[in-house]
Amino acid sequence: MSTGPGADSAPAPKNPAHPGDPGGPGNPGNSGIPVSAPAPAPAATAGRTRGGTFRSLRIRNYRLFATGAMISNTGTWMSRIAQDWLVLSLTGSSTAVGITTALQFLPMLLFGLYGGVIADRCPRRRLLLFTQTALGLCGLALATLTLSGHVQVWHVYLIAFLLGMVTVVDNPTRQVFVNEMVGPKDLRNAVSLNSANFQSARLIGPAVAGVLITAVGSGWAFLINGVSFAAPIIGLLLMRTGELHKVERAPRGKGQLREGLRYVAGNPELIWPIVLVGFIGTFGFNFPIWLSAFADDVFHAGPGTYGLLNTLIAIGSVTGALLAARRVVARRRLLVGAALMFGVLEMVAAATPYFWLFAALMVPIGIFSLTFNVTANSSVQLATDPAMRGRVMSLFMMVFVGGTPIGGPLVGWLTDTCGARIGFAAGGLVSAAAAAAVGLILVRAGGLRLKLDLRRGHPHVIFVPRTPETEEKPLAATA
Repeated sequence: MSTGPGADSAPAPKNPAHPGDPGGPGNPGNSGIPVSAPAPAPAATAGRTRGGTFRSLRIRNYRLFATGAMISNTGTWMSRIAQDWLVLSLTGSSTAVGITTALQFLPMLLFGLYGGVIADRCPRRRLLLFTQTALGLCGLALATLTLSGHVQVWHVYLIAFLLGMVTVVDNPTRQVFVNEMVGPKDLRNAVSLNSANFQSARLIGPAVAGVLITAVGSGWAFLINGVSFAAPIIGLLLMRTGELHKVERAPRGKGQLREGLRYVAGNPELIWPIVLVGFIGTFGFNFPIWLSAFADDVFHAGPGTYGLLNTLIAIGSVTGALLAARRVVARRRLLVGAALMFGVLEMVAAATPYFWLFAALMVPIGIFSLTFNVTANSSVQLATDPAMRGRVMSLFMMVFVGGTPIGGPLVGWLTDTCGARIGFAAGGLVSAAAAAAVGLILVRAGGLRLKLDLRRGHPHVIFVPRTPETEEKPLAATA
């Protein structure tokens, strides 16, 4: 949660992607290697593969953070399942379950940007100690109410809203604090491992929650969730603050929220990936709606099939996160390509008549969804000045998570009205169209154009600059 030796407060590189990526600013100091240039030095190449998939875990502070996160993430997934089941058992209404989810995400939509301002101003390790403690207390409060038999649905609504309010500060702070633990060089790897961590807990938590709810009731799942936050708190306390990378914090002042918005709006490397994240988060990630509808209405199966489909997506997500962890450099075309493939695969899955094919497609959909998410997250962080990173990441999380209260009801209405296949296909179509549009915008913003070269032994599809004098120097490898 602070910074480590050898790090300074200099801004992160403005163009983390290779110059061939659509949207690269093409500044001369980071212009990449043209075709005629000599091969890179061995030291540079070695830096690209150093340490492998789990290299961030060599850093003691990050190991403590990841261990605590694994335990609390498992408790969080247990609590999510138990919370939905508790609301359903108290009210018998699926609408009430939807209200609970909306209340938990609504604060991010309303106040997410203010959380980023707080994350930029305050020491992040101390801030996380506060937010993790608050999240644990919310879990213990719900456990006490449930186990004592006094819980009512308004209690669950209130605690869901309080959890959302704490998350407004916790989310951007955790996103930014990763850079303080591992530094810019291993940031992509650490973000990928965080995603793998969260998705692995998604495989464990719901299964444990199902057993607990059946055996002893929802209250014990809430109790375990509350206690699980002791793990990240202990990890934060055990960190060596001298090994954290120093990151510049924004001083207190007026207009910092507007300053952050202007900063994002004026930087194509930030605004267009965030726009793409907003479209896909709002319209493409509504799996609870679609998978439950397919399991029930299309394939006429039960809750076991719904659970299987969710498990297959989680397996794909873990795989995608681990594959992303192997990359040191994530290119802009990977961001756009993963989003495009994600949308196309959703449309293919919506049209398939066979259950086994539909189920099999959940794995690659999970892979591309996590590849897109991890690439967008790390690229936006590395393209942002450290003093602005909290505000930028709060906007990132606001459009990604905060779109759920808007997109969920729209997609749910379309699915109910036109059927599961139309709803799923529409989500995929919006995702693919947004990816194609943002990709073209980034290419133009980077001063690039697409060039086809059909000669044998040459890359067939490359991006080249629009300037005539350098037209023959490709800026990207094979697309």
